[in-house]
Amino acid sequence: MSGDGTEPRASRDDRPPVSGDGIGTGPGRALVAVYGLFALAAGSRAGVQIATRFGEAPLAYTLSAFAALVYVVLTVALVRGARRLAFAALGVELAGVLLIGTASLVDPAAFPDETVWSAYGRGYLFIPLVLPVVGLYWLRRRR
Repeated sequence: MSGDGTEPRASRDDRPPVSGDGIGTGPGRALVAVYGLFALAAGSRAGVQIATRFGEAPLAYTLSAFAALVYVVLTVALVRGARRLAFAALGVELAGVLLIGTASLVDPAAFPDETVWSAYGRGYLFIPLVLPVVGLYWLRRRR
């Protein structure tokens, strides 16, 4: 205790080192990097489309913005080690890719422009379809 009645705060150097077992460490960093890149790419694309051509394909552009939000949440959850949030967001992502992917193939007229998840992520080399599966595998493996 210091003389003024307050306890001294621990400096950053006094904290225990962060374990290398975190979900966003080691090879998990690649997953974080890919999600960060997708958050930036999908968010930028959706932002431009919403700002300049929203009337052309409002559903598609709104879904792309939603996908970007999911990618941001996943990036943050993985970096912070928020396992439950990451599992939930990965479930939302996988469901979104499967539902939107199927809907875009069954009713192409409803999607006059592609979303990140259209045709299971065909415009992004199917990475949006594979990424949540890899993410779920990574989280399960890192228990």
